[in-house]
Amino acid sequence: MLAAPAQALPRPGDRVYTADQNSNTVSVIDPTTNTLLGQVRLGNQRPDILSPLYKGEINVHGLGFSPDHKTLVAIANGSNSVTFIDTATNKVKGVTYIGRSPHEGFFTADGREVWVVVRGEDYISVIDPASYKEKGRIQTTGGPGMVMFHPNGKLAFVVSSFNPVVDVIDVKSRKVIKHIPVTSPFSPFLQFTPDFKEIWMTHKDVGKVTRIDTATLAVKGVIDTGFITNHLAFAKTANGVRAYVTVGGENVVKVYSTGDAPALVATIPTGALPHGIWSSDDGSRVYVGLENGDAVDVIDTATDKVVAHAPVGQAPQALVYVSHAAPAGAGTANLVPRVSSEPVNIALKPNGGMGKGFVVARNLGVTDALEVFLFKLKPDTVYSVYASGQAAPVASFKTDASGKANGTAIGPMREVAGALSGKQGGASRILVMEGEAAADPQHAVLSSVQ
Repeated sequence: MLAAPAQALPRPGDRVYTADQNSNTVSVIDPTTNTLLGQVRLGNQRPDILSPLYKGEINVHGLGFSPDHKTLVAIANGSNSVTFIDTATNKVKGVTYIGRSPHEGFFTADGREVWVVVRGEDYISVIDPASYKEKGRIQTTGGPGMVMFHPNGKLAFVVSSFNPVVDVIDVKSRKVIKHIPVTSPFSPFLQFTPDFKEIWMTHKDVGKVTRIDTATLAVKGVIDTGFITNHLAFAKTANGVRAYVTVGGENVVKVYSTGDAPALVATIPTGALPHGIWSSDDGSRVYVGLENGDAVDVIDTATDKVVAHAPVGQAPQALVYVSHAAPAGAGTANLVPRVSSEPVNIALKPNGGMGKGFVVARNLGVTDALEVFLFKLKPDTVYSVYASGQAAPVASFKTDASGKANGTAIGPMREVAGALSGKQGGASRILVMEGEAAADPQHAVLSSVQ
């Protein structure tokens, strides 16, 4: 029996990019060494963005790249901007300001246009990548979440973040030719299988993945993947094509076969809140952005194990792998060093009931941020968050109709953050109390794992 050929590793000049929402940077990783080369700074980290004189980009969130791999686009949903970055020099070439809360964007198959979904409205902004000017708009279902193009250049597929439907657009006429009903209204990401016969889309709100046949334009199946299903990527492995799905609520990447009846074949533990994901061109590696870990985990697809870890900016969202991005030299021009420190992550467990939650603390220089994620609590109810030893709550949040809340407390909380990290002689404890009740471990709704 002949041995399978060794998989080629990433090549010099290949790059991995992350869109870092809290630090407003694009981090640049060399995948041959799995090291951070530096960051393209598009704005300041929080809370500087609150200043009325602030000029930088806000909430750097989405990423796309041109077919020739010479241009990266970074979408900031807080400043409604699309930034064009030269991959060889890491230099910003231009910025386009568009409609409210854009989410993701990508180049058309011929590279002549960039289509950016304007999630806060109901259209796609079409941008000329040479002039950086908006040249048109394409009406969609409200809240478009992402757009990707079939390589034949004929069709574009658009998922929605607010409606349970996929829009299929004829690229030439720029008209929606079909609405495909799907299982939930919140779909932030889609990707083609390597043979382009299917698109797989994630449903973050219900923890599922939908498969759509690109020939019949019909749903082919739905997979239950898990709590906070974020993004997905495909990799050609010795065992066939595999789908790698980030499941943020479980801190894992789940691996599925891709035949007519996909099956779970592996579950890979990762750092905190895996979000963006992309595979290398040869399928030997899968790169995973850790939203609450401020880092990237690298998975070897031959073993389905994390083999490397690289720090990036704060709260990485989208991640892309771009081969031949830096054709010559070190590729570090116009990059700045990483300035953020390591975050502190705290898991929350229920004291009875179905509640879930987690907390991440980050140092912001002269201040600190405590970001709180609460799920499956009472709807439309206020909850107070305490750090043990603190008489007053650190913050209070009101859940939405589904019992979910997410918010950030920013202030001089160095003592709290230090206690949470255990650097002050013993770790503090987080307690979540219903309403304005005083901190009480016996009656807390959620508390940190001891």
